Amino acid sequence: MSPRAQVGGFFMNKSHKIILFDGVCNLCNGAVTYIIKRDNKNIFKFAALQSEIGQKLTSKYKIDTSKVDSIILIDGEKHYEKSSAALHIAKNLSGAYPLLFGFMIVPKFIRNAVYDYIAKNRYKWFGKKESCMIPTVELKNKFL
Repeated sequence: MSPRAQVGGFFMNKSHKIILFDGVCNLCNGAVTYIIKRDNKNIFKFAALQSEIGQKLTSKYKIDTSKVDSIILIDGEKHYEKSSAALHIAKNLSGAYPLLFGFMIVPKFIRNAVYDYIAKNRYKWFGKKESCMIPTVELKNKFL
């Protein structure tokens, strides 16, 4: 039996990593779908930042969502934001994506400047939904 932890009122396997994402952002929703297809080891669980559990987790980890409002990776007691979150996610995907983790050698302020530019323009470039995405029946177990 795998160890389980209570996360925001939910119990989940401690080996899972949680990706918090902007649930109304088309780019973010596309990224979630993309990650799910490449998460062959079933490492990730997902929650919208706007959801109850998303709000509980950002509060628990003292994450200021006015400064980080697109993607956050929670891995045990650690969390990663912006480009660091994206690269840590890539490290766990199938295929050649783990090679992207090599970009961690680029100074964080440079990585995050690129990340922030895309995040700032994501609604203009990719659009925005009126409400958070509702996962299909097949994907429901991937969401908290």
